[in-house]
Amino acid sequence: MRLKITNILYCFSFALILLTALPSWAQESKATVVRGQVVDAADNLPIPGATVIEQDAENRTITGAMTDVDGNFAIHFKNPNNKLLISNIGYKSKVVPINGRASVKVSLVSTVEDLKEIVVKSAAKKPESGLLNIEERNKTTSSVTIKAADLANSQAASIDEQLQGRIAGVDIIATSGDPGAGMQIKIRGASSISGSSAPLIVVDGMIYETSVPSDFNFGTADEEGYAALLNIAPSDIETITIDKDAAATAMWGAKAAGGVISINTKRGGISAPKINYSFVGTYAQLPKTIPMLSGDQYSQLIPEEYMNRNGVPLNTQTIKEFQYDPLDVYNYKNYSNNTNWTDEISQPAYTMDHNLSLQGGGQRARYFASAGYYDSNGVTIGTGFQRISTRLNLDYIVSDRIKFKTDISYTHSETQRNYVNNFSSSSDKDLMRSISYGKMPNMGVFEYDEMGVLTPNYFSPAQNIQGKYPTTYNPVAMGENATNDQVTEKIVPHFNVNVDILPKQLWTTFDLQFDFTNSKAKAFLPQNATGRPMTETVVNRASDVDADASSISTKTNIFYTPNIGVNHNLQLLLSMQSNDNRSETHQALTSNTASSLLTDPSNPSRTQNTELSLLTGNSQSRTVAAFVNAQYSLLDRYILNLGVRTDGNSKFSSENRYGVFPTVSGRWRVSGEPFMQKVTSIDELSFRFSYGKSGNVPNTIKNYSYFNKYANYGSEYLGMTGVFPQNIELTNLSPETLTGKNLGLNLAMFKRRLTIDAELYRNRTENMFFPGLDVTTISGYAKVDQNVGTMDNQGWEVGIFTTPFKSQKWKVEFNFNIASNENMIREISEYYPNQSGNTDRNGEYKSFLQKDNPFGSFYGYRFKGVYTDKDATLARDANGNVITGPNGQTVYMRFNYPNTDYTFQPGDAIYEDINHDGNIDSRDVVYLGNSNPKFNGGFGPNIIFNNQFKLLLYFNYRVGYDIVNGTDMETTNMYGYNNQSTATLARWRNPGDVTDMPRAVYQTGYNWLGSDRYVEDASFLRLRSVTFSYSFGQKILKQLKMDELRAYITADNLYTWTNYRGQNPDVTMKASDGPFAMAMDYSRTPPTSRLSLGITTRF
Repeated sequence: MRLKITNILYCFSFALILLTALPSWAQESKATVVRGQVVDAADNLPIPGATVIEQDAENRTITGAMTDVDGNFAIHFKNPNNKLLISNIGYKSKVVPINGRASVKVSLVSTVEDLKEIVVKSAAKKPESGLLNIEERNKTTSSVTIKAADLANSQAASIDEQLQGRIAGVDIIATSGDPGAGMQIKIRGASSISGSSAPLIVVDGMIYETSVPSDFNFGTADEEGYAALLNIAPSDIETITIDKDAAATAMWGAKAAGGVISINTKRGGISAPKINYSFVGTYAQLPKTIPMLSGDQYSQLIPEEYMNRNGVPLNTQTIKEFQYDPLDVYNYKNYSNNTNWTDEISQPAYTMDHNLSLQGGGQRARYFASAGYYDSNGVTIGTGFQRISTRLNLDYIVSDRIKFKTDISYTHSETQRNYVNNFSSSSDKDLMRSISYGKMPNMGVFEYDEMGVLTPNYFSPAQNIQGKYPTTYNPVAMGENATNDQVTEKIVPHFNVNVDILPKQLWTTFDLQFDFTNSKAKAFLPQNATGRPMTETVVNRASDVDADASSISTKTNIFYTPNIGVNHNLQLLLSMQSNDNRSETHQALTSNTASSLLTDPSNPSRTQNTELSLLTGNSQSRTVAAFVNAQYSLLDRYILNLGVRTDGNSKFSSENRYGVFPTVSGRWRVSGEPFMQKVTSIDELSFRFSYGKSGNVPNTIKNYSYFNKYANYGSEYLGMTGVFPQNIELTNLSPETLTGKNLGLNLAMFKRRLTIDAELYRNRTENMFFPGLDVTTISGYAKVDQNVGTMDNQGWEVGIFTTPFKSQKWKVEFNFNIASNENMIREISEYYPNQSGNTDRNGEYKSFLQKDNPFGSFYGYRFKGVYTDKDATLARDANGNVITGPNGQTVYMRFNYPNTDYTFQPGDAIYEDINHDGNIDSRDVVYLGNSNPKFNGGFGPNIIFNNQFKLLLYFNYRVGYDIVNGTDMETTNMYGYNNQSTATLARWRNPGDVTDMPRAVYQTGYNWLGSDRYVEDASFLRLRSVTFSYSFGQKILKQLKMDELRAYITADNLYTWTNYRGQNPDVTMKASDGPFAMAMDYSRTPPTSRLSLGITTRF
């Protein structure tokens, strides 16, 4: 029903566009086209974005246009006796009589005085963001605005990928190189440790619902897999504004502690209909994979592991994988291979991105309509992403007092991922690419029959020496035959009415937005992907999760901008908002359908096992808010902004439902002072300060948690089913509160050829939410959720934008930004488990939550090499003397005495004995690193010739952070039957061998404990993009009857400078790991190297 209603709205809106636009098209058939160029009078450089308007003798506006990036315009002139009015901010407007001419060239004169006058008058301009309309030069908070056109040269499915490294303090990391994967975005570090620190997304002044319901679990449905910004086509975006400090984010209340990304989409203007089309085609490939052992080398390693275990060789006569008996044709053919499994599951990737839009309008109606198609297959088999996006933005001026806006967007996206065990695993070690690294290389991809003939069937034995599913499987069979697909449809209608009460002083707006999202995740695991018997529940396993989410948002604003004199400017805003969210989930997980062709759980299948299920769920939440904001400016130099917002959220009890978030900020424009007027080299010098509070409601806080919820027991007693309380009534839960302070500097010099923006901030998050606090069992419960904890975030940011060279034909720009952030736990409950991990086991690290220590730290042993011989294993004291026992006996190094009590042998790993007691245990565990970078940012030059040739380069970097190379750990441990990397060819084999690679020993020893052996400094500098573009000149455009034609070639992720040995140093800390998150690299699909060819046109 909702879809039908939306379709009707679409049809109505498109019909309204046609009714508005057709008369103007008819008139244009009789009009004369006047072409021209607008340039700066000082340097004759073109002025893009200038407004060109046709006026009649009575100065009435007839039609209009805007100049392109080359300053060119084309306007359909209705009357050859009319005149042109050309204007642009920062320049004097100019009236040009046409007198029948077909082309003109117009020079505009820049003036600082006029700029100030325009700024004062612009206070009454209607805001597009839903907040006060504040010019960039008058902002008192820390925010950055970037034009989407500046990012248009890079190929990306979403705008957040294009923003990587371009804004100081905004750290963006791709969670995977697979198409459709999300980006982890952190603005000024982590604002919470119990959930995501992702920013709030605002589109055209309304909150854009991106979070999944708290009772909704795709297993991967966090920032790793649920990429909300993929629903917004980058080509539809006009500008992006990043609000970073608490004074700016407080305006959006209890969802904005992680910062705010405000997106304004494109709208129509006064011009003839303009048709825009762009296409980007991309070829992508993986960086070099980690070299692994061949089948022959692997066949030598495994027997060596067995021999080193207890001196007994591997019986290759009874183990078919290593028999290599030509008389046993079946096993000989299937296990005598040299398969590179990572190469087998990899493929070149191709992407095409088409976008078509129509833009224009007249005095009454203006429109922007777009449609886009994006299709990309992944570099890993079985992965891909497709998107169809449409948008319609319509503005209609009913009268001088009433205006309407209607925006409707519809997105259909399909994402193909590799199947993950049980469709709920969050461990990267279970991902197919990680499995492929460990797959035995002597096994073939396709099966040979008993006669030794290669068949088209995948070789998927039910079990072999490596085990059975889910421990191991044929990765190619899994990638090609198993499915894990998600289809998402999102419809967002937005309606706005603007009513002037007092012209240019008092007006009100009302917004109503619906958001309907349906996500269907379907997974199927066929028998030929696992090889398991048909009777097992991992055979033909079908999963279907259908999640419907809807929201209704309203916003009522009252703006007042009284005229209080030339030297004063005042803006006032009263805003009232509401948001209702509903969600429903239906999940079916069954197995053993009759055929691999029957992939839906609705087919006859098994459901009675405990791991299979039919589940439903629903939730509902509501937020209401009121916000008051005022900004006062005196003499265009002293600016003060005050605001307060109160939020109510139904997730909390009545005692803690409402939060109050005040804000105060100011700006002193020193360059406007009389004593600065003689300093001609400084165009702008301002100091800013801000203080504010904003909130955060972690997605780990469930709905209805302040109620006692009851459930039925799964069994009966005396024919009756009992009920029991599921939780403690949590009436004291409240939103997390972030208090932020910010100092800022804005400096522009040498006619704005050098600008510097600097920020210094300190944030404190209080009432941090911790799930699962330990409580006494006499309460009837083991754990309870509470607000207990405080964390500090502090840092600084600098952005530098320069134009070091500028002439009539050449222009060189250079941008650079750097940011530093550090966090510190200041308070934590004594009842919360403050540590995770077990250093008594191989492959694990210790994580702590400690007061006055940073979040994201990890601990382990110090690796010191390999014991060369028996004497090297002797225990020694701090002076290097051999330690002897109480009876004078020789003491050798041990591990975890008296619990494990393993005696180290020649060829074993050496770990530093911190306390020199001859025993490696928890007392030798030390701090090893932290996964938060010390610095991050980006830089790059833009070289422009004749405003037609452009060479654009951009680099991004992260410095001073540590990650655990989990793939190195898994491929050098020589502990089981998994394949290993070629680094193990340098392993210890005989006494006296000097190497840093321990011996191979099967299921024995402690050669791969969590230590600094696998901890690496992942600092990197990446050449993010290189673009060369050419814009065709007016002569060719006239011949082709086009307004714009531009072609470009872009190379992304061309090269990375790093000492990290893995494929990708840019690794995230997963929010799903909670307070003990650290960056571990188990070889998710890395970012690909891409080559793109693109073209943009306008008619």
